[in-house]
Formats: sequence, C-alpha cells, structure tokens
Amino acid sequence: MSAFFKPTTLVGAIAIAMGLTSTTFAETQTSSNQVNTTLDTLVVTATRSEEKIENVPARISIIEPQIVEQSPIAELPHLLMSDASINMVQSGGFGQIASIFTRGTNSAHTLVLRDGVRLNSASTGTASLAFLDTTDIKQIEVLKGPASVLYGTDAIGGVVQLISKTPEKSAAFVTGEMGEHKTYKAVVGADLAENDFYAQIRGQRLETDGTPVTSAPNSENASYDQKGYSAKFGIDKEQFAASADYSENEGYSAYDNYGSLTSQDFKNEVINLKGRINITPNFILNARLSQFKDDLQQHDAPDFVHSKTQEAELYSKWQFTPAQNVLFGVAHKKIEGDVLSVSEWSTVKYNEDVNSTGYFLQHQYQDHGVNTQVGVRVEDNEKFGTQTVGQAAVRYQILPLTSIYTNVGTAFRAPTTNDLYAIAWGGNPDLKAEESFSYEVGLDQKLAHNLTLGVSAYRNQVDNLITYSGSKLINLNKATFNGGELGLKWQQDELFLNLSYAYVQAKNDETKDDLTRRPRQSATLTAGWQDAQYGISASVSAKSKSKDFADYPSTTPTTTPGYVTTDVNAFWNVNPNIKLFTNIQNIGDVNYKTAYNGANIYYINGGRLATAGVTFKY
Repeated sequence: MSAFFKPTTLVGAIAIAMGLTSTTFAETQTSSNQVNTTLDTLVVTATRSEEKIENVPARISIIEPQIVEQSPIAELPHLLMSDASINMVQSGGFGQIASIFTRGTNSAHTLVLRDGVRLNSASTGTASLAFLDTTDIKQIEVLKGPASVLYGTDAIGGVVQLISKTPEKSAAFVTGEMGEHKTYKAVVGADLAENDFYAQIRGQRLETDGTPVTSAPNSENASYDQKGYSAKFGIDKEQFAASADYSENEGYSAYDNYGSLTSQDFKNEVINLKGRINITPNFILNARLSQFKDDLQQHDAPDFVHSKTQEAELYSKWQFTPAQNVLFGVAHKKIEGDVLSVSEWSTVKYNEDVNSTGYFLQHQYQDHGVNTQVGVRVEDNEKFGTQTVGQAAVRYQILPLTSIYTNVGTAFRAPTTNDLYAIAWGGNPDLKAEESFSYEVGLDQKLAHNLTLGVSAYRNQVDNLITYSGSKLINLNKATFNGGELGLKWQQDELFLNLSYAYVQAKNDETKDDLTRRPRQSATLTAGWQDAQYGISASVSAKSKSKDFADYPSTTPTTTPGYVTTDVNAFWNVNPNIKLFTNIQNIGDVNYKTAYNGANIYYINGGRLATAGVTFKY
C-alpha cells in the first residue's frame, strides 16, 4: 500500500469529529441524504431532455444520489445490483471483469453512457464497468427496453447513464474511507458556482489487497488500485450554455488466468464538450463533441487493447405548440480498435476503425394526461450498410392515481472491431448487425398509505445474433426474452421502503434452451430511516439459480446457484461541516458463486467488506 492515505489519519479524523456535535444542526441543515418526495424526479435518458419520470412512456428507474453517495468505495457493478432487472455478473471482487445482462439480453446489448458519452468498448462492445469511477456521479438512470432511435447501436436491452454533478454553490470537501482487506479510498474536491458560471475539480485514489477470485483452494487475492481526477467548467444562461468535461482514471488490476493470477494496467479517459443555444424561446440547438479512450496493457506480455470512440452530434428541439415538440439531429461516430494478443494457440493483431452516421427524428405530445413518443433513426454504417429503426410509445393517465403505458420498437447492435477483424478469434468481416423487435405494457398505481405500485410485462426478440459456428462468428441464432417486473415504493415521513422483483425467460429459439447466466428471478429490497442528521438503511439483493457453460467436451450445462446478500449503511451529519458514515457490503459474508470458470471451479464474490469514513465539508 502507498502512503497516499493512511488509516491512522482517518481514525484520528473520526475521533475529532466524535467530539464536535451540534444540537441545532437537524433544525438548520437541508441534506441530500434526506429523502424528499415533494419534488418531482427528473430524468434525461428517455427523451434526451429533462422529463418527469412519471410521464415517461417506458420503464425507467434511478439509483438516487443518496445511494450513490453512501460509499466512495462502492464499485459501479455493485451499485447496479440494486436494480432487479439487471443481472450483474462479476468474476470476483474489485477490478474484476463485470458483465451486465439487462432484461436477459446479452452483455453487449446494454449501452453505458456518461452524460451522453458512449462508454462501450470499440473492441468488445461492452463497458469496462469495474474500471469506471463514480466519484462525481449524481445519479444513475436505467432505461429498460430498446433505445436505438436516440442512441444508435448497442441499446437493445436498455441504457445505463451516469449523470455527473454540476456545481450549484461554491464548496470544498475531503472524504476518507477505510475497511477490510486493507481497502482505502480518499477523495478531494472543490466547486465554484457564481453568476451562471461553474467549475469543478475532483481527485481520488483507491487501493485494496483484494480477495480470492475463484473457489479454487489455492486462489490468491487479486489486488487492485486506481487513481484519477476530473475537471469540469461551464456557463449556463437562459439563452445559451457551454461546458467542457474531462475525466481520467487509471490503475492496476490482477485477474485469474487459467488458475494463476496475472495483471494489467488500465486507463480510461473522457472528453466531453457541449453547447446549447436558444435560437428562439421555442427552438433550441444542441451540439456535442466527445472522445472516450479505454486502454489495457498486460504485464509481462506484449498484449494490449486500445479502444477509442469519437462522436460529433448536432440536434435541435422545436416546441412548435404548447403540447408538441419535435427532436431531430445527426450524429457521426468513429470507433477504433488497436489490439494485440499473442498466445501459444493464436495471434490476434489488428488496427482498424469503423465510421457510422445516424439521422434521427422524434415527436412528442404531452397534454390532458397523454404522453406520446414516436421516433425513427436511419444509421449508415460503412461496414454493414444502412439500418432503420423506429419506436412508438404512449402513457395515458386514465385516473388521477392510475396511468398505463405501452411501447413498441426496434433496435440494433453493430458488429464490433473484434467481431469483424479478430480473425484468429473467429472474426468475420461479413457480419450483419443484430436486430431486435420488442413491445411492452405497464401500469403505475398510487395506492393508499403512500404506496406506489408499478407493473410491466415485455417481450424482446433478437435476430441475427452473432455467435460461433465451429471456430467462426456468424449471424445465426435467434433469442427471445419474455419477462415482467413489479415495483412497490412506500414513504412515511423519515421511513421508506423500495421493493422490486423481476422475472425473465431468456431462450435460444433454435435449441429452446435457456441462455447462460440469466437467472429467471431477481429481487431487491431497500428499507430504512433517514432525516437531515441521521440515517440507517439496509439493502437486500437476491438471485435464483442460472444455467452456465458446460465443460468441453461435455454438453451437459452447469448451474450457478442463487444467492441472497445484504448491505447496511448508516450516516451521521455531526454538524454542517462533518459527516461520519459506515457501510457493510454483504454483512453475512456470503461467499456466493457468480459464474462458472471450468473444471468444477467457480468465480466468487469478494465476501464481506466493512468500512467506515468521514467527510469534511466547507
């Protein structure tokens, strides 16, 4: 461990804080930890502009600021476990590869964004979730179902968008958290907000000795460390706005490689330039230039993966009547993969790029309890040609406390650079895009005693699935995903409870077999008590068993058992300048299996992680 953050520093800070109390703090402080049901929850992912979540004609959920802020140590894969519609499969603890299966779709069928910037790798098509830092994230939005009209490729199963914080007042803070397995994290930040101008800077460092990756008796601890920083500045006026956002995160990760640990360096970088101008009160023009780089370099070997995605986007929103608006725009994307992998069996080496341009149009109507959303996108990809997708959705407030919605749409996923050019891994330059057709119906009902109920059912069929035939990738398989979701929320003063349940049946239409790593049933429960000064909550996540891969040459599939895990969080705002908090991930220290590794060995979770921390604010 480095000397960047010492446990004695944190212990001393907590000891000092314990002696500094304020009996009037609860009366004068308005805290972001306080659950507030009087304000409308706003989301941006479903329509590309701020919208009340209750008006969106689709199923969208958020991981709220008070959840994201509970623990700087918490990884993005762990945060996403709180949504029952997502099966998060992580091959171990900190820094281990994590796959996201939204509503049963493939791990490359969920688009991951940060303020509109695409984080899916150009080479694999998936996002490196374990390497993404959440230090400056405000909330996480999870849009379920197809979203290719607005976002193009990869959004077959849904979209996960990280919404970063924008300074609202001038402030500064420092946070330290330490816990088991010699795990430490320190975060420092400062905000400036004055006369419509804002600036923000963050720096963070995380280190851990890690935990065993697999269930093998001699499995070693996989250590992990990262450091990074972010900076943002901008101006936001009524007639125009502009911002520049930069973030970088790099570090070291050990991982299992056929029974022994190997290691790699990683680095990801986001550049995001955005602008807005209100040409008239009813006509807004937006522009964005962005770049995301995602690099891996293996230790003691020449292997590397360099991925880069560059995007330029221009779109307008025209409110041509009080109840109707139209969104139209064009987005150009260039993805580049530079890969070298050498082994005794094969060598993969390529440096290729793919260009794609999308043209999209969306109409919205909002009046008299009716909210509609109809759109179309034409994508011109230089490799697989032209793809057209569309979507139509409506939500209707049939009673003051009851609304129903339905949507139907198509989506696609373009082949990645690995799919096209990694010939030794089965790459095929003649692959076509995967295509999907889905429909969904849902109901939201406000009940007595501050209860809110949400129910939905969906069907999603994917054609041209990219899969192996022998040693080559081809478009062959079809898969169908049928499922339903139920959510129940309750709030009474400082007490709250959120329950969600998801069922999905993911099947290969040709073989009629269940797809691997898709548990049919998932449930999450969060309950607690919070006010402006104190708070305590518990979160439970449960998964049923799932089919997994078979050991070659056997064709008999294995089974990954289900599990239940519980997290506990508590905080105390000692005074306006000091906050104490503690977190226990997996309080029962359940060593559950996450996925099959072969030879009767499973990947396992990281076990219990108990931590304590302090934040000093100015």
